[in-house]
Amino acid sequence: MTSPQNEFVEYVREVMSHWASVSSRKIFGGYGLYRDGLMFALIAHETLYFKVDARNVAQFERAGCIPFTYQNATRTVQLSYWSAPAECLESPADMGEWSQCAYAAALRSRTDPLASRTRKAK
Repeated sequence: MTSPQNEFVEYVREVMSHWASVSSRKIFGGYGLYRDGLMFALIAHETLYFKVDARNVAQFERAGCIPFTYQNATRTVQLSYWSAPAECLESPADMGEWSQCAYAAALRSRTDPLASRTRKAK
C-alpha cells in the first residue's frame, strides 16, 4: 500500500517530469529529489522545498515562501531549502521554472561552498 507521503512524492515527480527526469530517495524522514544525482529539492511533511542560495533566495522571499527549519537539541536550524510557491504544484510550466532555479542553486553550491550559506540559527 502506498502512503500519502509516497503519493505526494510521485505527484511532484510527475509534475516535474515536464522539466526533467527526477529521482527520489528517502532522507531523514522525508525525501530528497535529484536531477542527475544532484539534490535540488526535498519533501518533508508533504511540503515541497527547493534549494536556495544567496543568488536566488530573494525570489523565494518575494513569492511568500518560507525556509525549511527543524529543531535540534539546542536551537532551530534553517537549511538552504525554501517552500515552493503553491502554483508550482498546479502548473508544469511554473514547476519547471522554479525547479530550474533550485537546480542552478544546487549546481552553484557544488562548485562554490559559500554560495549556499543561507543557514541561520534562531
